[in-house]
Amino acid sequence: MNTVTKQIVGISAALGIGLSAQAMAGDSSKKLAVDLLQRGLVQGDVAFIKENVVEAYIQHNPVAPDGAEGLIGFVAYLKTLETPVDVNTVRVLREDDLVLVHSEYTLDGPKAVFDLFRVADGKLVEHWDAIQDIPSDTSSGRSMTDGPTSISDIDRTAENKLLVVNFVTDVLVNGEGEKLTTYIGETYHQHNPNVADGLEGLGKFMGYLAENNISFGYTKIHNVVAEGNFVFTQSEGEFGGKPTAFYDLFRVEGGMIVEHWDVVQEIPTEFAHNNGMF
Repeated sequence: MNTVTKQIVGISAALGIGLSAQAMAGDSSKKLAVDLLQRGLVQGDVAFIKENVVEAYIQHNPVAPDGAEGLIGFVAYLKTLETPVDVNTVRVLREDDLVLVHSEYTLDGPKAVFDLFRVADGKLVEHWDAIQDIPSDTSSGRSMTDGPTSISDIDRTAENKLLVVNFVTDVLVNGEGEKLTTYIGETYHQHNPNVADGLEGLGKFMGYLAENNISFGYTKIHNVVAEGNFVFTQSEGEFGGKPTAFYDLFRVEGGMIVEHWDVVQEIPTEFAHNNGMF
């Protein structure tokens, strides 16, 4: 799959059987986001796009042009692909006007994708995404999308959000590794394919980066979406000397981070618009 295809398929996901009905119940913004992925892009429903996407739709996918017409153009492109997109949407979160969709799909091999949408006045107005190949083997034995999907602890949303934002700020942005145990305990299920479970696995990965002089660090958090026991952060930084987008999803239980999923994508130098990746 060429670079253009890899970057645009993040906006071409369909509703899959893994999506919890509980996650969608009674939430029109969540339904709108997932329907765009299913009806608008995969099924090619141009009328749906025209009705539910504002004309001045702001696009952050590097190769997708701005506007509803740009989105419609990708519908035509997707129809030309030899292998159709096959996607299983696993998790959907919403906080205020932001909706986060976490999916696994197949297009020239399995891919993990996060799509982030902004909704205003019942219409989709902005979109960000990141995509990563899913390897056949992972360090933890977990896939990039499996694990719990049920949203709980709604009353602890603000508390869990603060915990995760503090973790990303202290440890990943400021590099204060000594604070890890403040946020992560004995249980830490890892879905990053290169990192094993637990603090030990995380430590080994960081040690490997240091030993091989591989630069890694976050510089800024751009968006956060929290709903109950799940908190998502969209950040930028550097990995291996290249500017990188980091999309991280955390599950919190009992005041500690107990699970982590992510998608990591290099930020290109050229865009089809002037919006950047963030």
